[in-house]
Amino acid sequence: MGSLIAGAWRNDRVGAAGPMGRFDRQPMTFRRSVTADGSGDGFMAEPGRYHLYVSYACPWAHRTLIVRTLKRLDDVVSVTAVDPLMGEDGWQFSDADGCGPDPVGGFDHLHEVYTKADPRFTGRVTVPVLWDKERATIVNNESADIIRMFNDAFNAFGDAALDLYPKPMRQEIDRVNERVYETVNNGVYKARFAGTREAYEEAFDALFETFEALELSLSRQRYLAGERITEADWRLFTTLVRFDAVYHGHFKCNKRRLIDYANLWAYARELYQVPGVADTVDMDHIKRHYYWSHDSINPTRIVPKGPEIDFTAPHGRDRR
Repeated sequence: MGSLIAGAWRNDRVGAAGPMGRFDRQPMTFRRSVTADGSGDGFMAEPGRYHLYVSYACPWAHRTLIVRTLKRLDDVVSVTAVDPLMGEDGWQFSDADGCGPDPVGGFDHLHEVYTKADPRFTGRVTVPVLWDKERATIVNNESADIIRMFNDAFNAFGDAALDLYPKPMRQEIDRVNERVYETVNNGVYKARFAGTREAYEEAFDALFETFEALELSLSRQRYLAGERITEADWRLFTTLVRFDAVYHGHFKCNKRRLIDYANLWAYARELYQVPGVADTVDMDHIKRHYYWSHDSINPTRIVPKGPEIDFTAPHGRDRR
């Protein structure tokens, strides 16, 4: 991954450690909102107006793909996936399987999308990106914001009956999201990109403490915030589905595997088997991105054949 500095591309590493060797993730820059009526930032929800740039490898982008699918917005918001192999120029468009050329601006690399929106942009070039074709600019590049827009702003064109952030559950959803983000979603990156052993062990311990807490919680209730699926579940799922294949070994998060947790493993299988979700999971893209692109960890760029993980096996949670 690289950065733009005043619009100029610079190839650097995502893993620069901050104070005390801790990995610091930079906040996203574009934080505007699409609304049903265009109030606020002036971006009105309309079919065909918005385009989503993603990587099937990226867990943050994966969230947006899942919610787009579940809300039945496939024909409302178009999508392009970048190549899983990240080279010297960062995320790139290609004709590799599951990818495609950029249909909006004919760009070769994602950083060109950023400089089209802001020629003097400074910051990380990341996915997902929600692009407005009408105003030719980036609306938002924060996955947490985008899934909430998909959840409610486009109800006139998708599945309005599905609400992944219901008002009575928001306090609990936000509480779960905060811990899962800090210790699991971002926690695996804190472990991998730690600059000191102390920072690594701090992230490692927090990750598995949360796994233990989630395992206990899922023994008592079906989903993270209660008895119905919410955005909290999908935010966790995208890390779980990558855990044994990538984070356990490649990121040194190897105390236990996902499959060693009876409830978490069954829960992950249940979510995977929700109609439409399996089509958003591309394990080939996931493994090739991490093992090929992170050559500082894996200089041979050999992508492992395993592990064999059957997310289609019966989960048994419908008998709870």
